Amino acid sequence: LQEEQEDQSSGINAEYGQAAAAWALGQAGRHTPEHAKAVAQANVLPTLLQCYLRAGSSEDLQTKAKKALKNILQKCVHLPALEPLLHDAPPNILKHVVAQFSKVLPHDAKARRLFVTSGGLKKVQEIKAEPGSALMEYINIINGCYPEEIVRYYSPGYSERLLERIDNHMPIMTN
Repeated sequence: LQEEQEDQSSGINAEYGQAAAAWALGQAGRHTPEHAKAVAQANVLPTLLQCYLRAGSSEDLQTKAKKALKNILQKCVHLPALEPLLHDAPPNILKHVVAQFSKVLPHDAKARRLFVTSGGLKKVQEIKAEPGSALMEYINIINGCYPEEIVRYYSPGYSERLLERIDNHMPIMTN
């Protein structure tokens, strides 16, 4: 998928090969969580995302890369492979990434802890989701996996609100 395109004719052939590879990876990754994990551990998700987002990619490559991402993401429960996509994926792909976290985190305490320490929970709090959307539902499921004060702590603007409380707090004077 990462071949350089040297001239016009080899560029077309390389892109055709990339589209075929994207399709094949999507087919392999969509069968079971184990297949998706194997594909994801080969670090192809960021490459598929690049192919999908690259302005110079053909419509065929973009379509196949997008479909492959969705196929793999819908089966992938290997969260470390999904984490980078939380930061880089556009909303239409991000929805599938967040959906997978919402499926795994309620059942895995170790994964919940890692999700916080890796910055995943903070990133989820920064996502602007439409009320009532599937993405908002997934975010609510993830937030429900944590105590309310942890979710607040990682929400945008929390430190500023704490500092405001300090500014507005009247010290208690004892004699």
